Amino acid sequence: MVRRIDVTGAGGVGLAAWEFGDPPKAGENEPRPGVLLLHGLMGRASHWAPTARWLSERHRAVALDQRGHGQSAKPEQAAYTREAYVEDAEAAVEQLGLAPVVLIGHAMGALTAWQLAARRPDLVRGLIICDMRASALGAASQREWEGWFKAWPLPFATLADVRKWFGEDDPWVERPSPSRGEFYAEVMHEAPDGWRPVFDPEQMLKTRETWVYDAHWEELTQVRCPALVVRGLDGELGRAESQEMVRVLPHGQYAEVADAGHLVHYDQPDAWRAAIEPFLDSFSD
Repeated sequence: MVRRIDVTGAGGVGLAAWEFGDPPKAGENEPRPGVLLLHGLMGRASHWAPTARWLSERHRAVALDQRGHGQSAKPEQAAYTREAYVEDAEAAVEQLGLAPVVLIGHAMGALTAWQLAARRPDLVRGLIICDMRASALGAASQREWEGWFKAWPLPFATLADVRKWFGEDDPWVERPSPSRGEFYAEVMHEAPDGWRPVFDPEQMLKTRETWVYDAHWEELTQVRCPALVVRGLDGELGRAESQEMVRVLPHGQYAEVADAGHLVHYDQPDAWRAAIEPFLDSFSD
C-alpha cells in the first residue's frame, strides 16, 4: 500500500510525501521507527519504492517529493535554497511524527539529510549518505551541467527514446545502463509535443547552484548520530573522499557497492539492501 500525505514546507510550499506499507494503527503500543527517504536532484519519491517496500516490513517508511520535484509544488518564485530544502525535510519529520528518524538520502537528498541531522540532532537518530560529495565542485562542474541539460534532445517522442538516450546515447554514459534509462523515464511526463521532464531544468540548475560552490565538511562534523557513508564503486564519490567523510563524522561507518554507479540503490538494489540493512538493524537492538 502507498498513500500520499500532504506536507506544508518552508514558505508554505506544498509537498507530497508517500508512505509505503500500512499506516500506524490507532493505539499501537510500539510504533514502527520512522525512516524518511530523500531523493537527489531531478529525482522523485517513487525512485525509492523498492527500498521503501522492504523497509516498511519493520519501519514506517516515507519518501518525500522535494520542492520542485515529483508531485510537490514547483512555484517559480519559491526559494530553492539549501535552507529551504532542509526546512522542508524538518517539516516532514515533524508533521508526520517520524522523530527520532533515520534519514536516508541520495546525492542532493543526502546533503539535505546531513544538514538536517547537524541542525536538529533531537529529530535524527541515524543517517545514511548515498553517493554525495562533501567537497566543493566548483564553477566548471556547474558549466558542465548547463551544457548537459542543453544536450537533451527534448521533447522525446516516446518513453523508449528516453530510456535509450539516458541509458545508451547520453555522452555522460560510459557503458550501457538500462537502470539509468529507467531512472530518467520515471521523471518524464507526456506533454502535447512529446515527453518532457516533470521538473524545470533551469530550476534544477538554480537549485544545484546553492551547494556546488561550497564545501560541506563542517556540517559533517556536527552530525552527532551514527552515520553510514555508502558509495557505488563507479559512482561520483571517490574512495578517498568517502573515507575522509567517515573519519570526519563523529560516528561514521563505511560501505561500498560493487558494479554500481551514482544511482546505487537503482543499479544494484539487492547489494544496496545488504549494505544498509545491518546499519538499520543496529537501531532495533
